Amino acid sequence: MKQSISVLICALLFISSYGQEKDSIVEILNQKLQSIYAKGPIVGFSVAVVDAESTRYTNGFGYADVSTKTAFTSRTIQNIASISKTVIGVALIKAQELGKLNLDDPINKYLPFSVSNPYFPKETITIRQLATHTSTIRDAPEYEKKGYVLRSQKNEGAKKKKNFRPPNELMDYARFLEKILSTYGQWYSKKNFIKKKPGAIFEYSNIGAGLAALVLQYAAGQSFSTFTETHVFEPLGMLHTGWLLDEANASHHSSLYLNKGKALAPYQLVNYPDGGLITSSGDLAIYLTELISGYSGEGNLLSNKGYSELFKPNLETVIHENRSDRKYNDEFDMGIFMGISAQDQVGHSGGDPGVTTMMFFDTRTNIGKLLLINTELSKDGINELIEIWTTLEDFETKL
Repeated sequence: MKQSISVLICALLFISSYGQEKDSIVEILNQKLQSIYAKGPIVGFSVAVVDAESTRYTNGFGYADVSTKTAFTSRTIQNIASISKTVIGVALIKAQELGKLNLDDPINKYLPFSVSNPYFPKETITIRQLATHTSTIRDAPEYEKKGYVLRSQKNEGAKKKKNFRPPNELMDYARFLEKILSTYGQWYSKKNFIKKKPGAIFEYSNIGAGLAALVLQYAAGQSFSTFTETHVFEPLGMLHTGWLLDEANASHHSSLYLNKGKALAPYQLVNYPDGGLITSSGDLAIYLTELISGYSGEGNLLSNKGYSELFKPNLETVIHENRSDRKYNDEFDMGIFMGISAQDQVGHSGGDPGVTTMMFFDTRTNIGKLLLINTELSKDGINELIEIWTTLEDFETKL
């Protein structure tokens, strides 16, 4: 009995010591990140570090709203730009598992308008080609000119970018894509396609990502927003996440900024699946944990076969003119809308007006991290981002 009590006391002392050590590490990390924030131009940001089981660390720094002195926290929501595309990938695999589509199906099997490369009209474009950016669809000029729409005509002095369209120009993204990609579309041009056979060359395409979500929408017989809510966000308990403000908690939404002195007018994306997901670092951490679990064969959203498909490289035989071996280059190789770097990192980065984001996990350690920023980044802002990210790298295995 005495021996059992001694063992128990030792165990409790170890747990207590470990807890104190972890608290100390968290406090040091908080101090370092706060120090980086204090000297930099970023208005607000949040971070998280996760593994295959849970969130190891999450916190926010700076302001979600400077005028009201509202703090940026792990519950603050904002659009996360191109990290959104990874959700398209997960949703496509889920739809395949439900028998709604096959990744190697021609996209015209599902679309209400025909899309083909005018230089290779007899070659079909497949869903997989959209999901690996090998469809030969380019981002047309109208993507930037017509793709960002103000949420309100009145913006109380907030800066409106030149390409921000008035609210009455918001249209359904299916119509938007048809105008660009259908030969009968108002903005159609052969220049919207590359002079290469579909599947032969890598060319990152936001338009292609939106089209993949649209294919899923018609294949599943329900909106892309509803499908992802049902099959991704609800099962994971991502309560503060959605494609539209009324699907998330608008009261927690961050303002976006050009710099510490100037707010950006609130906007929305017409082609919303390619970058318009609204979420928090707390919710995104849950999603990243699931991706790591899936990579490790323990995921819940997809089968092991589905996760293998999600993370399988696809660009070995593809022309890739701008391939880089940088550690966090998410275009070195591609799973299904899942970036694969040359140095064991899987995930995605993102950027839109007033938004910069990063989300990656290390396939060797199964530890991941993410960063959401509510500010347009100048050179100094990029340096601050790098300092935040490298600090998370230094601490990720210690938490």
